[in-house]
Amino acid sequence: MKRWIKWTVIALVLGLVAAGAMRALSARKAQQDALAAQVGKPAQATVELLPGDLVQVRMVELAQSLALSGPVKAVNSAFVKARVPGELKGLVVREGDFVKTGDVIARIDATEYQARVKQAQQQAESARAQVDIAKRSSDNNRSLVDKGFISKTALDASMSTLAAAEANYRAALAGVDVAGKSLDDTVLRAPISGQIAQRLAQSGERIGVDARIVEIVDLSRLELEASLNAADSLQVQTGQTAQLSVEGASKALTARVVRINPSAVAGSRAVLVYLALEPSPGLRQGLFAQGSLQTGVTRTLAIPLTSVRTDKPDPYVQLVDKGQVIRQSVTLGVRGELDGRAMVAVQGVAEGATVLVGSVGSLRAGTPVKVTTVTQ
Repeated sequence: MKRWIKWTVIALVLGLVAAGAMRALSARKAQQDALAAQVGKPAQATVELLPGDLVQVRMVELAQSLALSGPVKAVNSAFVKARVPGELKGLVVREGDFVKTGDVIARIDATEYQARVKQAQQQAESARAQVDIAKRSSDNNRSLVDKGFISKTALDASMSTLAAAEANYRAALAGVDVAGKSLDDTVLRAPISGQIAQRLAQSGERIGVDARIVEIVDLSRLELEASLNAADSLQVQTGQTAQLSVEGASKALTARVVRINPSAVAGSRAVLVYLALEPSPGLRQGLFAQGSLQTGVTRTLAIPLTSVRTDKPDPYVQLVDKGQVIRQSVTLGVRGELDGRAMVAVQGVAEGATVLVGSVGSLRAGTPVKVTTVTQ
């Protein structure tokens, strides 16, 4: 019995010693793991920023604008067309030549039309002779009626013949005018002053009525024809100005809205807007122009558009507060330009808050930052 008690005591002592050893080993392992985690976690480095890497949220007058583009067109242009058919002669003008209103561009062979004029004149002379005969007959019949030799019915018949002869004479004179007009139409003249843009026929060709001969373009007045969607067109009014860049031009051009088409284009429902361009050397019809039209000014809190980050579901900005980076979600508003830089109205940040510009890149929230000044 005493021996059993002895072994029991020994077992209890060994159990207590083993439990204590296990607790000591567990505590030591936890301590080692914590130390390893602390050693493995790198210290967060401080990011140095330049003053140009920061912008402040401020109240500005934001110029609202619409992007527009389209072809440059001449206000006045015209096609010289043939009014009568025939062989084309004397077409010597070519692309780039200057012409004035009334200048002879070309001629249609007039041989046939001169003959028609002579024919109409001869027919008119014949009709005039018939009038003279009918008039003498009517005068004679009137004398005979007065003397009682013939009845009044015969006089009425002679007067009707005279009236018919006079009507035929007037018709023949109108035929002379028609033939003369056709003869005049054989001479093709410039309807406006300008430059030849296209030569569409050659001397010696036989052309039909309304065949295009040349196109004349007046470059003294040019305009941009821009197509806007229905929503944007509601913001446009005559008198608004735009800054445009034209391909090949070295500087921006100023344009002014002079007309707005009252009807939308069928199918696309686009609205055409016409902007008068200021004169500029080298500006040509058909060039492509694009730019922005200023439609108004709004006073609002704004930041550069590049400072807004969109790599998350909601747009946000990176604020600098108490030396650390904070990510702040924002609501975007109208866009515009300020000093040539694209700006956007924002809500969700206070006026005067400091925001990182887009060129800095994405930083983790809580990253310490320090602004350094470059010394020369």
